[in-house]
Amino acid sequence: MSKQSFKVCFCFRRIFKLQATGPPEDVQYLFNRYSQNGTMTLDQLRYFLIDFQEEKQATREDAQAIFNSLKHLNIFQRKGLHLEAFFRYLLGDLNTSLPPSPTVHHDMTAPLSHYFLFTGHNSYLTGNQLSSNCSVEPIINALRRNVRVIELDLWANDKKDNVEVRHGGTATSPVELIKCLRAIKENAFYASEYPVIITFEDHLTRNLQEKVAKMVTETFGDMLFRPESEYLPEFPSPESLKKKIVISTKPPKEYLDIESNTKGRAGTKKMKDSAEEQPRTKEKHSSRDKIEIEGTVNEAKLEEEEELHQDEDLQNAVPDYRRLIAIHAGKLKGGLESWLSIDPYRVRRLSLSEQELENAVKTHGTEIVRFTQRNLLRIYPKGTRIDSSNYNPFVGWMHGAQMVAFNMQGHGKPLQIMQGMFRANGGCGYVKKPDFLLEVGANNEVFDPSAPFPVIKVLKVTVYMGEGWHLDFRHTHFDLYSPPDFFVKVGIVGAPADTRTKETKPIEDDWTPSWNDTFEFPLTVPELAILRVEVREYDTSGKSEFAGQTCLPIAELRSGIRAVPLHNRKGEKYKSVKLLMCFKFEDTNLSNEFSL
Repeated sequence: MSKQSFKVCFCFRRIFKLQATGPPEDVQYLFNRYSQNGTMTLDQLRYFLIDFQEEKQATREDAQAIFNSLKHLNIFQRKGLHLEAFFRYLLGDLNTSLPPSPTVHHDMTAPLSHYFLFTGHNSYLTGNQLSSNCSVEPIINALRRNVRVIELDLWANDKKDNVEVRHGGTATSPVELIKCLRAIKENAFYASEYPVIITFEDHLTRNLQEKVAKMVTETFGDMLFRPESEYLPEFPSPESLKKKIVISTKPPKEYLDIESNTKGRAGTKKMKDSAEEQPRTKEKHSSRDKIEIEGTVNEAKLEEEEELHQDEDLQNAVPDYRRLIAIHAGKLKGGLESWLSIDPYRVRRLSLSEQELENAVKTHGTEIVRFTQRNLLRIYPKGTRIDSSNYNPFVGWMHGAQMVAFNMQGHGKPLQIMQGMFRANGGCGYVKKPDFLLEVGANNEVFDPSAPFPVIKVLKVTVYMGEGWHLDFRHTHFDLYSPPDFFVKVGIVGAPADTRTKETKPIEDDWTPSWNDTFEFPLTVPELAILRVEVREYDTSGKSEFAGQTCLPIAELRSGIRAVPLHNRKGEKYKSVKLLMCFKFEDTNLSNEFSL
């Protein structure tokens, strides 16, 4: 192969050869086992797919497609595959760790409450929660990555005559609501035909709610889902809502309380806060969110009379806004017991902060599971996450929370895990909840997330080798003086008993490292487990450098030797970087019914 030189000083360079990596020993063994006389025929390849790769439905056409994908290589021969061609197939695009042609395969006819939804938080923000711009671009990006729940915070503009979207109580710059609605209409079903839910955090006066009703109706038209009755006895299914826009917010109430002053003085009145998430700080320009009424006794009386006429118009307007709301949100009066109460005749959405959830699961874990069997639970980041960071989604998922709302504009481990979860089910943005979260036992008991569970599967992971970094990165990107020293972190994130991470040894000065390390992961709740793989470049200082990652839902992980493409921190796939890995599952004799 070619050479690379690294400049150490003015008069000295280090020269390294780029070594060609051959097939790992396991690959050579499997080739010899399933081939004959150094050649693997079409039928032998099909048998390998069925027997070792566990692709039980593999056909001769599937094997022929693999043959056809290798024809452009000089190593391909018509009679069959030689070892090098077989090796290139294993590293190729047809040998993916998840199903190769993403298709929706979960039952999509159950109520919405039976699914996890890919959910955004403050979907309009381009950066941090305090001072970044509001824009339609984050909304478009989220929808094109199959996010199915978009959150918009609605506020009056400075003139109080129109509606804008911004993060209240902060210095974020606003964007017009109509621009957001149009962006949603144009991109909602770009990547998935399953419904998009828009959650409004409503800080509007009644006349502006009327304006929103008109905007939403005119923008979406027949795309808008309008339930036949004000309250739903059960949520409709994603299948029945294909290509529909669904509105969710608190039912409107009297937001502006204008009182006549019998003593002839008019004061300042403030809007009542309708938000489920309280603003993090006080509004810097408080004039944006309050209405001032000034005048003499006669002016006050005149305004009072005008209010009576305006109120008649508003009474006619509010029902139009109410009819937009398909999913009612809000907390009932009282404490946690009231919030989690179940109405047999109507369903609703409840929102809790991550802190509220963490506290609630300590004492009301099973009540939360029971609530989410019929109702929707949305979790949102705590107010101190001003950097738009995220939190552990598994607390919510383990308790059946459907809408674990994340800041999609950032990056980091939690968001990568979220992206991994929603690679399942064809990446459509809806993942069916495991049956154990939906079942009710003979004695009316439900799943208890705090109970100990038996190991029901063991996942065996082998990390063979990696390639592609020298094509996607500058040769001095990781180290100015030598090729990189890569190592791999492999772990499970999921139920607390399943969560663990293991590492390979670093391979020094090699762009195509071979590790050949094997790890075992016992799984108690494989239905909710995510395999997280991260490559880092080792540094003697102890501060390693990121070199790629991926997160894969265990429930859809394909057995056998697989090519595993890696992504950057934001979840964007690299052009060339990938690992060669092997996955094998061993079932135990224990059940996953959790003794309901």
